[in-house]
Parts: sequence; C-alpha cells; structure tokens
Amino acid sequence: MKSAVTLSLVSSLRGGPWIYWDDLGAAFSKAKALGYDGVELFTGDTNVPAGLEDAVNETGLNVAAVGTGAGKVMSGLSLTSSDADNRSKARAFIKDMVDMGAKFGAPAIIGSMQGRVEDGVEREQAVAWLAEGVLECGAHAGEQGVDLVYEPLNRYETNMFNQLEVAADWLDEISAKNVVLLGDLFHMNIEETCIASSIKAAARHLGHVHLADSNRRPGGFGHTEMGPIGAALREIGYSRYVSAEALCYPNADEAAKQTIDCYNQHFKG
Repeated sequence: MKSAVTLSLVSSLRGGPWIYWDDLGAAFSKAKALGYDGVELFTGDTNVPAGLEDAVNETGLNVAAVGTGAGKVMSGLSLTSSDADNRSKARAFIKDMVDMGAKFGAPAIIGSMQGRVEDGVEREQAVAWLAEGVLECGAHAGEQGVDLVYEPLNRYETNMFNQLEVAADWLDEISAKNVVLLGDLFHMNIEETCIASSIKAAARHLGHVHLADSNRRPGGFGHTEMGPIGAALREIGYSRYVSAEALCYPNADEAAKQTIDCYNQHFKG
C-alpha cells in the first residue's frame, strides 16, 4: 500500500475534507518530510496547477489522484442531471480532468459528480445516465493509460450507490472497463455493516481508499477500528493508495502527522 495526503487548491471551499490548502509547494514539501508517497489533488479547473510539475520533480512524490468534484460544487454539473446539456458538460469536464491527471499517471475520481436521482426522474433512468457517463469516461481514461475511480457516497450525499459491494456488482453488470472503486472509510462507516468485510467482498474492483475516521477527522480521532481494515486490505493484496481525505483537525500539520502515524500503525506493509 502507498500513503497519500489531500491538497485542495480551491480556497472558497475551505472547511471541506482536505488536509492541506492552497500552497502546493509547501504541501508537497511537508508531505515528503512526513514520509508520504503521494499527494491527492482537488482543483477548481482542469488545468495543470502552477508549480505542480516542479513539486513532483523536486520531492519525488506522485500525484495519487485528482478529484473532479469542482465540476459539481462550483458549476453544478452532474452525470445524472435531467438536463442533457448538463450531463454532456459533466462528461466533458471529467474527461478533461482525466487528461490532466494522466499527465502524472494519476486517476480521476468521480464522487459528487455522480449526482443523484432527481425529483421526477425514475431511478432506472438515473442509473442509465450514470452508466453512460462512467462507461464513456472510463473508456477515455483507458485511452490515457489510467483508471477512472467511482466513489460510493453515503445516503446524505447521494441516492445512487451507497455501499461498496453493491457498486461492485453494478460495475460487473455494466461491464465497466478501466473503472475501479473508491472505498471511503467515512462513508463506509455510515453505510456498511462491517467495513473490513465489505472491502473483501468488493476486492475485485477496489482501486483507491480514503482514510478518515468516523467523524471525518484524521484516523485515530474517532471510533473507527482501523486495525481490521488494514488487515483486510493486506489480505486482498491491495497495493494502491490509502489517501487522507479528512478534515484538517486540529490544524493541517497535526492532521497530516496524525494520519501518517495512523497509516504506519495500521496500513503500512
């Protein structure tokens, strides 16, 4: 497994679940000093952030993943919007983000961009629209040599897919290629009966993990039992990123230190 810490470059969203904020160079340097393997980026647009190439080259850290959520939270785009033009723009935004991440070998994550079943829309139709977007963007990711990452969210954020195994079965059903699942421990704490068991059940598609505790603070600041989760990941031979998508509590530096300590104790190896 590899460790990563999150960095948001969208100041207007301060307070969201990202450890570092704004200063890209400083975030990479601090992550390197703490022993992280990579940095996961959340950006406001699909352009390569200024200084990213230099930071990668100077620290030797990888870009673990890039988030696409700005398309939803800043522009209102969604793969399941009842408006066809909105869905088209959502797919285009995700593919552009795929292109940006692929320059660094990083996959793009679909979280909030999946949208939800809107009022007046049948669930079957919304799922069909989501499949259309995931398949199209997954094919594009494959052409760029990376994966697309689909993230089941908790019931308060989406009514599409909330549980990891259900999402894994859906990917099988639609024969998705170049699409993997993200197991977010915060969302899973809400939706899963047993996080470790769910990880094992969806192992065939698991491609990214978000590390946060039950209260979305860094691992070890809540009541989630991390030991069995780390053991489950080792049992399935998981070798990709465990990335700290958590609140910067009590502050960014202490959150980053707490997370890497939690990772080293429960996930490393």
